Amino acid sequence: MARIWALTGILIISFSAIFVRLADVPPTTSAFFRACYALPFLFALWLLQRGSNRRPPRDRLLAVAAGVFLGLDLAFWHRAIEFIGAGLATVLGNTQVVFVGFLAWVLYGERPSRGALVAAPLVFAGVVLISGVGTLDAFGSDPRLGTIFGLLTGITYAIFLLGFRAAGRNLGAPAGPLLDATLGATLGALAIGALDGQLDFAITWPAHGWLLALALGSQVVGWQLIGAALPRLPALETSVFLLLQPMLTTIWARLLFDERLGAAQILGMALVLAGVGWLSVSGISAKKRAS
Repeated sequence: MARIWALTGILIISFSAIFVRLADVPPTTSAFFRACYALPFLFALWLLQRGSNRRPPRDRLLAVAAGVFLGLDLAFWHRAIEFIGAGLATVLGNTQVVFVGFLAWVLYGERPSRGALVAAPLVFAGVVLISGVGTLDAFGSDPRLGTIFGLLTGITYAIFLLGFRAAGRNLGAPAGPLLDATLGATLGALAIGALDGQLDFAITWPAHGWLLALALGSQVVGWQLIGAALPRLPALETSVFLLLQPMLTTIWARLLFDERLGAAQILGMALVLAGVGWLSVSGISAKKRAS
């Protein structure tokens, strides 16, 4: 049953970038409404699960603060989609695995594993190829700028994950931490909108229908299923399942939007996914020796 939950959740979130493209609104607008529309549904789930909620106020505030970086992550990711397409932007977002390892090393002294020292250069070699440097057939209106925003997506998502972990995400009602983080994401997207002036509050159709589908499908149902399933699965299966998202998104983008990647970008995507998969299986940090 856990595998079915995980696969269903990953299938749902693989359409996230597709919904963003279909909505066709400014990146900050889609990031804001993705989070905002999800709030009442997550609140309803939290009310149903409230009896198991034992999280202290400090952890809730930390989850909200981490969520602000999730809002930045969504804004950067949606901007990357605009410049480099749904498939490659989703692949680049998975570089968060590398940045989590780097931040854990800097902040907590968790030395990178040998596998990480090999896989990280592989990932960044793939990033260079995705950017289209030195090629004429690279897909995207601005592949280099799209790659930059893709890397910013990975960095901000890594910060979010570390903050979310510190907030004790495994305690209390499952919907509680996600509700707090989504509130923070709404505030983060609102702050970005105040800076870039691209936050549009006008409700239009069918754009906001796609944004509502994005909020319900990805932010609520998809991650609730994944969050419930992954702790029950072996680490290797978890890694493989999570890599399905960017692969599926790339397929949907090709079928729906005719996103034809250049040869170097296809190779770069393969290198990034191979490096991320290696990191997920081998582990980012070296195991500490028993004293």
